[in-house]
Amino acid sequence: MRLKKYYFKRIKSTNDKATQMIKKGIEKGIIIADLQTKGRGQYGKKWISQKGNLFMTVFYKISKEKNLNFLTNYNCRLVKSALTNFINKKIIIKPPNDLLINNKKLCGILQETIFFKLNKLIIVGIGVNIIKSPNVKGYKTTFLSDFTAKKINKMIVFKNISKLFEKNIRFL
Repeated sequence: MRLKKYYFKRIKSTNDKATQMIKKGIEKGIIIADLQTKGRGQYGKKWISQKGNLFMTVFYKISKEKNLNFLTNYNCRLVKSALTNFINKKIIIKPPNDLLINNKKLCGILQETIFFKLNKLIIVGIGVNIIKSPNVKGYKTTFLSDFTAKKINKMIVFKNISKLFEKNIRFL
């Protein structure tokens, strides 16, 4: 399924923008931003958005019967699969929705559902530390480029993740 891409230089939150778009009648798409000023993590935590890293959201309609735990695991596996193309390190999923290398957070995924006009939609926010990682007290972080000899281009990572979602969400 082809998903229209929406690019923003600066945005409060890609997930919040997806919610706004859904309420305007747009049922699917992918949002990318160069910078998030109010990125969100799980349980109301702030996602620290550092320039050069990837901030994106994929949103699409799902069946009302779809199990959210299944979707969380499935979406984490899609992102993990995309990221393994860039490095030769083992990436593990820390339930419910973080991706780690060497017990350090590489990627966070914030998944939300919304009901609009009798439809159930899923919003999958994805933050990937590509060129740097934030210092978070009590939580170790890392970034993709730390495991390669060359700098990783976030647009290539974005395209890789986007293609996997476009190829696989039709099965949901």
